[in-house]
Amino acid sequence: MAGKRKNNPAGSTNNYRGDVLEVLGALKVATADQIQRIGAPHLTFRHADKPTPSKQKQARTASHTAALSDMRKHGLSENGGSTETGDSLRNLTPKGLQAASYELRRPVTEMGSTARGAGSSGASHPMAVNETVIALLRPKPNMARLTVDPPHVQAAAQAAVDGPRGVGTIASYWTEVSLPATGTWNAPGKGGAQADIVLTAPQDRVPLLFIEVDNCHETAEELADKLEKYARFFRRKVKDTDGRERPMWRTRWNAPATWSGDAIHPPVLLVFNRIGERNPNRTVPRLMELTRHLWQGQRRKGFHDYDGCIPIIATGLNQLREHGPAGAVFLRFGRDHKQHLWEAIGNPRREAAEARAREETARAQAEYQAKVQRAAEEQAAKQAAEREARRPVCAGCGAKFTDERWRAAQATDWGTPKDSHPHLCDGCKAGAVVSPAAGTQERQEPVRGEAGPDDFWPDPQRPVCTECGAAFTDERWKVTARVGWGPSPAKRPTLCGDCDQRFEAELNLAWGVSHRQEEPDQEQDQAVPKQKATGWLSRLRG
Repeated sequence: MAGKRKNNPAGSTNNYRGDVLEVLGALKVATADQIQRIGAPHLTFRHADKPTPSKQKQARTASHTAALSDMRKHGLSENGGSTETGDSLRNLTPKGLQAASYELRRPVTEMGSTARGAGSSGASHPMAVNETVIALLRPKPNMARLTVDPPHVQAAAQAAVDGPRGVGTIASYWTEVSLPATGTWNAPGKGGAQADIVLTAPQDRVPLLFIEVDNCHETAEELADKLEKYARFFRRKVKDTDGRERPMWRTRWNAPATWSGDAIHPPVLLVFNRIGERNPNRTVPRLMELTRHLWQGQRRKGFHDYDGCIPIIATGLNQLREHGPAGAVFLRFGRDHKQHLWEAIGNPRREAAEARAREETARAQAEYQAKVQRAAEEQAAKQAAEREARRPVCAGCGAKFTDERWRAAQATDWGTPKDSHPHLCDGCKAGAVVSPAAGTQERQEPVRGEAGPDDFWPDPQRPVCTECGAAFTDERWKVTARVGWGPSPAKRPTLCGDCDQRFEAELNLAWGVSHRQEEPDQEQDQAVPKQKATGWLSRLRG
């Protein structure tokens, strides 16, 4: 503890010294009051019970004043004069800027100057810049640091927490940034501008915003000339690391290729602090006319197209303090009403039009997909109906084939046995392969091409009578079977035994003589000697 007090005799802690490095690294010059309001806003509520405003300020800035004292001992900070109200100005030394680069995670080359001598004339402009940063940032107190404080202190701090939100953190802000129209970043040439503040807070939907603070000392013509320098810088292109030409500002800051659907330049915010003799209510209209060629867009159906334009927005510092960036206190040149910051830097009408177009496109695509789906379903239903119409019907019972039976009956692949009853369903087929006479399973047929036990070549399947449809018995099958190349021994091999006998009987009734009787008659005729023909019969024979 003694060693720590020896290194930091004012008793400062690392947290408060870190606050000083972050704030002065971003703002370059500030008072202890501004450092405390940004770095430790909870102290503002803790010491609100002091009897006078001066004692309140002394109490809430004591910790950061001690940190500045210790940092001055280490050569990190120095006094830079005083403001018009008598507050001491503080800035960092080159050694302090290097230490601040680690706190802000910025390259040392982008930290800027030390702002020495800024307080020689009261630093009214740097103080207005700092107040603009605080109004946009709107630091929220850390409620965890107020757990032991009285309820009224916690209630006041909670009200600040619940108030309108700000944009970014202190590390999101850069001050006194050169915008070279000629030269380089580190050695800017003539004709360029210098932005009072550059805000990069993509996490809060403000990718890049340039801010100019005017204490109402400059005329509309002087402000227009400054905006022309901005335009020169935005139009300047340089070769990037990949060898392609890009706008110079894109080589340092990352921002979307389009802004609200427009290929536009980054927006510029003008903040008027009414301490000078100029009235912004008269300056702004005149400035609109002088810079119309920079900000005016092209009218489209339902919105304006701002390709190649600079969105220029104006507001007052007092209104910004009261309402913050979420308040409708920003007037964009070319519009007749005030908006909050996000609407002012964007193009809400175009965003709405594009949202409607996306919804219409999505609806049309959904309708088309539904139409295609309906057509596919109708085609599938039609094909299913046609297939159902082609489904075979059992020749025995009239039932429709199942899908499995249909595939089996139509099987024509190599190695697939031919179906024995392709016109019968599974049930009828099972009954057809059973012998109707014996009621038993038909005997196993010999392999095709090989002789059976009775030395005859069987057909691939048991024959069926063409008259009655009954399957042949083994005996009838044997009688009608062809052996070798000769004809079948049966006269009517397509009929079963019963139908063959019935046919024979009907033939006898029709002709009066059977085939079996013809053979004995022929034999009897051969046994009787032939008589010699006489008369006219013999003459005919001769």
